[in-house]
Amino acid sequence: MSKIAIVTDSNSGITQKQAQEYGIVVLPMPFYINGQMYYEDIDLTQEQFYEKLAEGGEIKTSMPLVGDVTDKWDELLKEYDEIVHIPMSSGLSSSCETAMMLAQEYDGRVQVVNNQRISVTMRQSVLDAKMLAGQGKSAAEIKEILEKDKFESSIYIMVDTLEYLKKGGRITPAAAALGTLLKLKPVLQIQGEKLDAFAKARTVKQAKSIMIESMKNDFEKRFNSPDGKKMNLEMAYTYDSEAAEAFKEEVQEAFPNNEIVMNPLSLSVSCHIGPGALAIACSKIIE
Repeated sequence: MSKIAIVTDSNSGITQKQAQEYGIVVLPMPFYINGQMYYEDIDLTQEQFYEKLAEGGEIKTSMPLVGDVTDKWDELLKEYDEIVHIPMSSGLSSSCETAMMLAQEYDGRVQVVNNQRISVTMRQSVLDAKMLAGQGKSAAEIKEILEKDKFESSIYIMVDTLEYLKKGGRITPAAAALGTLLKLKPVLQIQGEKLDAFAKARTVKQAKSIMIESMKNDFEKRFNSPDGKKMNLEMAYTYDSEAAEAFKEEVQEAFPNNEIVMNPLSLSVSCHIGPGALAIACSKIIE
């Protein structure tokens, strides 16, 4: 049985501390804030990130530096036979495509998984990869399984403010102004490829209701699991953990058969949607 290292990046929401506990490697995502580079969860905490966001700092996301990726692979391959590398969705960043190109130089020992996930659903893929490696699957087999199930996931996100979507050019200033005037709480979705509009709510309460009902619908119609027994259920949030805990109680009531895993949204998504966002997500359990 070959010895396999599981590598991901901090878009999975897995902290460096958790990575040690899980026995995996998390590459920290680089961010440029007012021209200075920081690494997520190394010299940039969630709290510091939101402080700089609130101060109006110019924040740019970046993919992991090529040298950081290959240096880590080279280091791991001294101890491990193979690597399964799980970056964020290729629909949201070019880091996946870059990693695939770099892996071509490693004679099949590095398998890059393009499974179209981000944040809590990406985290689940990493845990699934670790489980499959423990069952004796090869890196190529793990890649095949994860990519086969890549669209078996769903995320709905309520945005508290339109300011950051406007700043990132994802909505026009006119639409942002109208939305702010009407006090809209947009619900966005990530169904694999990218962040898309899903619904417009007038209140937080309505937005929560839309997300819960949409997830129930997905369980029943998309995943053929109305009782939730085939599903992992996850939640995420930006900045406001108290609001997230309150929403978690509502979600748990709606899905009594599911254990809910909740984590902060990764900073690469957070910088586009701002603080106060709430998300509910699911992924199909790998048999």
